[in-house]
Amino acid sequence: MSKLKSHSGSKKRFKITATGKVKRRQGYKNHILTKKSTKRKRNLRKAALASDANAATIKQMLPYA
Repeated sequence: MSKLKSHSGSKKRFKITATGKVKRRQGYKNHILTKKSTKRKRNLRKAALASDANAATIKQMLPYA
């Protein structure tokens, strides 16, 4: 069987953890940062885990990750 291609956008956005969960970046931290509090922006720096519903789809897009 031929090799599968990884989804280029997903490669840049997601990482698979050692336990098989999908790590993602938080949203809402691109622009209009002046009206958001420092505490809120600091908490958005932390990575989050993708929901189980989305994780299955993301793993399909990253077959060799």
